[in-house]
Amino acid sequence: MANGGIDSTEFFAALDALSKERRINKDILFNAIEAALISAYKKNFGKNANVRATIDPDKGEVEVLSRKTVVETVEDPQCEMSLEEARTIRPQYEIGDLVEVQVTPKNFGRIAAQTAKQVVVQHLREAERGVIYDEYSQKENEILTAIVQRIENKQVFVELGRTEGLLEPSQQMPTEELNVNDRIKVYVLEVSRLGRGPQVFVSRTHPGLVKRLFELEVPEIVTGVVQIKSIAREAGFRTKMAVVSTDPLIDAVGSCVGPRGLRVENVVNELKTEKIDIVKWSADPAEYIANALNPARVLSVFVSETEKAAAVVVPDNQLSLAIGKEGQNARLAAKLTGWKIDIKSQSQVEAEAEQLNQSEVEEV
Repeated sequence: MANGGIDSTEFFAALDALSKERRINKDILFNAIEAALISAYKKNFGKNANVRATIDPDKGEVEVLSRKTVVETVEDPQCEMSLEEARTIRPQYEIGDLVEVQVTPKNFGRIAAQTAKQVVVQHLREAERGVIYDEYSQKENEILTAIVQRIENKQVFVELGRTEGLLEPSQQMPTEELNVNDRIKVYVLEVSRLGRGPQVFVSRTHPGLVKRLFELEVPEIVTGVVQIKSIAREAGFRTKMAVVSTDPLIDAVGSCVGPRGLRVENVVNELKTEKIDIVKWSADPAEYIANALNPARVLSVFVSETEKAAAVVVPDNQLSLAIGKEGQNARLAAKLTGWKIDIKSQSQVEAEAEQLNQSEVEEV
């Protein structure tokens, strides 16, 4: 073993294998080793020394070079060298020059190997975290297939491949009970560098999950012929999605429903009990609002552009359907369109009109 050598051909071979396996730049690894060697030298042979370290992975050799400034009077031998001594190395040296001298101790190989291994493992972890962060940060707003790993304090941890995702209680569907080993689709909300490694926050409630699921099922959405204009969702219960076609020959709603309802059924199966209303988007607010109240049939819509509010009239037998259970259908329609919606039955409107006429007659 050469002076200062690291007695570990296996050590460097292992580093080489790790860099390939984990897709980490080998330069990062050797920079980490050199940083470790400097720390090891200072710890054992002089904390104030100005040194740099080099390694030769082929030979497994380490070299520590002390960097000293040429001065007239030496006050700190670890960092300074007299002009006389410097010129014994090279006659051209002048005051202020930096001289590098090999100071590798005879027993440094053992210390270097031990320290390098510890620090490299740490740097390796950090580098791998960086690779994982870069990989998953590009997947924000996408959907991934996840497997439920464990459930702790209502938080669900899922396996996403190279890392773990966190499904917080607020992002879980209230109607869904998850169990270990369940395979689910999740929407990537955010990738953070917090904690020991990248933290991937995922969701089952985000409207983007529905959008991405339809993109998987409907080729016309991927090509752009069918566009999703808006989604309103109460996760686990009901979603309304407005779609439009850029080709008059293509039915946007029909494309999303699919032959025999197969496409929408596949999305519903992924979302368990959630119902999905697919409606036709329109640039005409009255038409769009009427469509948004599907499955209820609408008689007329009166819109106020200034207040962005609409008064909707429905047949008497459609009122409860238009409003929906606990107001859900009306609430989602308002959210989908961005308009305030006031729904009344035909008989309510007629009664109000009759009352108004009666009061006018009395005034006369």
